[in-house]
Amino acid sequence: MRSTRTRRLSLATIVALALALFGLAPSASAADPAPAELSFATDAATTTPGGAVNLSMTIKNNQSYDIWFIYQSIDPTWLTTQRPDLKYGFTGCSLATDTGAVPCSGTGPANLGTNYGTTIPPGQSRTVTLTLQVAADSGCNGNIGFYSYFYAEFSDSTSLSGGPVYTPQIRVLCA
Repeated sequence: MRSTRTRRLSLATIVALALALFGLAPSASAADPAPAELSFATDAATTTPGGAVNLSMTIKNNQSYDIWFIYQSIDPTWLTTQRPDLKYGFTGCSLATDTGAVPCSGTGPANLGTNYGTTIPPGQSRTVTLTLQVAADSGCNGNIGFYSYFYAEFSDSTSLSGGPVYTPQIRVLCA
């Protein structure tokens, strides 16, 4: 019995050594970043009924080709939909540019389909900021959160679908 185990161990060692010598063994190098990544930030973690919070969405191009087109959806999380007393809507949308912010379109009561406006070169990013308005008669002591999926097309004719990416939750506090 003992010699069978030793033979198996020796055989496994020889195979692992051969794979390592010929470069076929898995490497411990870091994974490449995603071709494009979406991130969110808010200018406040809390608000009160009647208040507003700016929700910024940034798409970064990690690819070596331009992003030509982006479509993004944004929808409330399941927990947010379970609080029908929370009343809110997107009331503004702006796209940050080199010369300032310009209005964007595609906002609705609870979702967004936006085109980030311009080609995004490799290594650069674009930021869209939505104004989330909480109604004055909204309930309080609840959280509002969203999730997003995005689709990006690159100049080399490849595409990428990503998500869900979750926003930070915004707590609606009682005044």
